[in-house]
Amino acid sequence: MRPTDVTTAHLARETDRVLATAERLRDDEIAAPSLCTGWSRGHVLAHLARNADALGRVCDAALTGAAVTMYAGDDVRDAEIDAGAARSARELAEDLRLSAERLAPQAARIGPEHEGMTVERTPGGARIPVEKVPYLRLRELVFHHVDLDAGYAFSDVDPEVLELLLDDAVARLRSSDVPPSMTVRTDEGDSHVLGEGSVTVTGPRAAVLLWLARGRTGGVHADADLPRLPFGG
Repeated sequence: MRPTDVTTAHLARETDRVLATAERLRDDEIAAPSLCTGWSRGHVLAHLARNADALGRVCDAALTGAAVTMYAGDDVRDAEIDAGAARSARELAEDLRLSAERLAPQAARIGPEHEGMTVERTPGGARIPVEKVPYLRLRELVFHHVDLDAGYAFSDVDPEVLELLLDDAVARLRSSDVPPSMTVRTDEGDSHVLGEGSVTVTGPRAAVLLWLARGRTGGVHADADLPRLPFGG
């Protein structure tokens, strides 16, 4: 499975899963910490809603030529998340549902004709590949559903999607300024070599991805000290 193989059906399935979790949370549970450092569960849900609107702007720029960026600025993005995080569980779940409904028809119109098109993430900033909008949204939905720490884990993710996310996480790590020297081998048969591959890291695919993404080491083993990750955790 490749990023461009992600469809609106994948997004609908993962959106329904996140909503089912969000709708079970009580107001006091919304204020509890998430797996994202410094963020409550409310922050995570607010971010997911605003991310849907942001990716909608990327689609709008590609589909209509609108002169917009994904975010007006990182400070604006952060302020919107902070403002939304304090709302009730019901309000956050409804916001997530409505924002997903707004994005769905836009994402469905992104196709092969948009290959090579990009939209600025922020004015003058990195550029977002339009053709990857469905994948980018899928990644947000899965990662942040796990971040809610409310019963959903990477082990619950469809195997082909989990493999895609692990491949992407390794590629992002490989592109960092100083990637660790290690060989990653999962129980499912994945094998990735970074740098000289000096330390061998093993574990189930779900556990390895959680370590790469959030620094959680449960279920992950190495034949020496676990390498220090340049990001994650």
